[in-house]
Amino acid sequence: MSDNLQLENGRKTRGVPLALGGVLAVVVLGSLTRLLESQVPNWLADTPLEGIAKAIEFPIYAIALGLIGNLVLGTLGLREKLSGGYRTEFFIKTGLVLLGASVNLKILVTAAGPAIVQSILLITIVFGFTWWFAGKLGIDDKLRALLASAVSICGVSAAIAAAGAVQAKKEQLAYSASLVIVFALPSIFLLPWLASVIGLPDAVAGAWIGGNIDTTAAVAAAGALAGEDALQIATIVKTTQNALIGFVAIALTAYFALKVERTSSARPTISDFWGRFPKFVLGFIAASIIGTLWVANVDGGKADIGVINDLRTWFLIFAFVSIGLEFSAKGIREAGWRPIVVFGSATVVNIVVALGLALVLFGSFELG
Repeated sequence: MSDNLQLENGRKTRGVPLALGGVLAVVVLGSLTRLLESQVPNWLADTPLEGIAKAIEFPIYAIALGLIGNLVLGTLGLREKLSGGYRTEFFIKTGLVLLGASVNLKILVTAAGPAIVQSILLITIVFGFTWWFAGKLGIDDKLRALLASAVSICGVSAAIAAAGAVQAKKEQLAYSASLVIVFALPSIFLLPWLASVIGLPDAVAGAWIGGNIDTTAAVAAAGALAGEDALQIATIVKTTQNALIGFVAIALTAYFALKVERTSSARPTISDFWGRFPKFVLGFIAASIIGTLWVANVDGGKADIGVINDLRTWFLIFAFVSIGLEFSAKGIREAGWRPIVVFGSATVVNIVVALGLALVLFGSFELG
């Protein structure tokens, strides 16, 4: 017993410097992102590429550098060993809480109503379609639950919550997470471009991005590319969807326990719901309240918010770098074509439905 304990302690001890190495890799690539964002326009000034250089923003550099780092570390056999430091969820949630400080409480309150309506309708329609189509293709119920939750709510976080609710296999969760990243990465660049081509107002573009792109980090990246106003609305819409994770997880828990498996008579409780509720949503709201009151009542309050915004940018950069470092195509290759077809089809439905709802609910929304 003591030998086993010593072995386990040894593994934990070795894991600490490896995780720190992962954090160091994220920080180095994040710093390089900041350097490229500020200097590339200067390097390419008075050249045919000057316009393109000025249009490229930090999410593009961060994700690209993350993917390059992924390739290099993978070749060296270090990517998995350092993965404990790729804290995507921590970085993005901290960044979004800090973002709340710059979101005026008036915008948050006025956008909350249409955001809730959009989220409920969108989750219901997209989840229902994905569950139905996956069933038609004979996909396992647990994987159906993960795919439907991921594509209709908020990507990896929703898949994790659903996996706990239905007791899915680790491989099913890894596969669902891989699909989320594969489909989210092109959306980061495609949706802001389409919103510009179509000529969508900032509020509509933000609502479309926040309602359609699966993972919260990708929403932040796409919103940043679409502009600060679009980013605020996108974040409000996405955090509203995040807040519904708990309800969906509880519903899945009850469905699988009482109908699919019928091995337990235990019913979900309030504590189960609270355990699955994304706490950072409360932090985002609190930061919005504090930031609004601070700007209104403190001299130099706007300058203070500017410092917080800069810190927020750092955390978002670290999150986008981590997305690139964590990406793996292995699970995609192993799972076959049916889940890919389901996820892709559901993504198309999500794009169309989210755009329609955004136009109806945010078409006359006033920013500022």
